[in-house]
Amino acid sequence: MSDQTVPKHVAIILDGNGRWAKKRLLPRNAGHAQGSRVVEQICEDAHDLGIKYLTVYAFSTENWKRPKDEVDALMKLLNRYLKNCIERSNKNNMRVRVLGEISALDESLRNKIIELEECSKNNTGLNFQVALNYGARDEIIRAVRKCAAECAAGTISPEDINEQMFGRMLDTDDIPDPDLLIRTSGEIRLSNFLLWQLAYSEFYFTDVLWPDFNKKELQKAIDYYASRNRRFGGV
Repeated sequence: MSDQTVPKHVAIILDGNGRWAKKRLLPRNAGHAQGSRVVEQICEDAHDLGIKYLTVYAFSTENWKRPKDEVDALMKLLNRYLKNCIERSNKNNMRVRVLGEISALDESLRNKIIELEECSKNNTGLNFQVALNYGARDEIIRAVRKCAAECAAGTISPEDINEQMFGRMLDTDDIPDPDLLIRTSGEIRLSNFLLWQLAYSEFYFTDVLWPDFNKKELQKAIDYYASRNRRFGGV
């Protein structure tokens, strides 16, 4: 497959864990656990298919509104996942970065994130981004505050602010915008995910629930992307 037909950066909204569990008469947390295992496999599949950057929406700023027992279980799952990811990232030469406001997370999670990003920063394989306590509106507001602070400090003037500068203030600084967004489970909305970065991305929606997503389904999304006649600026 040529470089032109493989998206450089794929972003995925992981949706359907709860419904997957309900269909099997299992607790919702069983769906989240299976979903985390699928993330591990999809990282390997993405690398095999030639994708350079993979970003997944793991926990949004809105997810705190879920029942406390589900949030607590998700936090425990994320803690285990990040711990395992430290070993797996070096084994697979994968660089891992976390997007979002991590200050709201507990100290154990924050320390694992710092350790994971530090130990994987020189890896040269797949660039894997995990959106954790992430919301695009929150990200944009934080970026605006950074610009305002620099203006107040006199390091930049309002006239200096352009798309490139603003992009450097976002969580995705140094990461190219996604070429393709995938959302599973049949929902057709962005749910406050990468609103700035998805301005020119192709969107692919599938009814497949995230725990059932696999390399074959990822290939379908890539084939859809390859079939698009991508034009910019009305050309």
